[in-house]
Amino acid sequence: MGGMPLSDLPWWRWRARIRSALHMLSDPGFQRTAWLDGRAGYGDLSDAVYRLVEDSWLDRWSAEKYVGAVFRDSAEAVAVNAAVLRVLLVVHKVGEDAPAAAYLGHPDWPEAVRAAREAHHLLAVGDGDDPGLPPLPLDELARLTARG
Repeated sequence: MGGMPLSDLPWWRWRARIRSALHMLSDPGFQRTAWLDGRAGYGDLSDAVYRLVEDSWLDRWSAEKYVGAVFRDSAEAVAVNAAVLRVLLVVHKVGEDAPAAAYLGHPDWPEAVRAAREAHHLLAVGDGDDPGLPPLPLDELARLTARG
């Protein structure tokens, strides 16, 4: 996200937070190291879900509402909607306060990861970033979104 243009979308801070969440939700290796093994600096799975839907209300309405503000086009919005629905499906089935292992072990989790990966890839490429880089620690995300 370091190469992300910081002024081309009005709500780029929301986009950065959503991208961060999608990035973490899209990477099973990261999930094992950070969420199962407890790697510091990245928050937990609940934190990622919160970043995905907190300011945007993507758990309440379509990402299409934000085309031109948070998302560049309908393709990004459709991919984000799919990821949100897949992730929240597992969250609702497992429960909000479950340990990460319960989410990661749920039979629907691989589909949530796949949908998050597709959305993350689209957004990262749209921002001129390499989607294969590891997720940023939360302190770096905070620095990135603090710039004005």
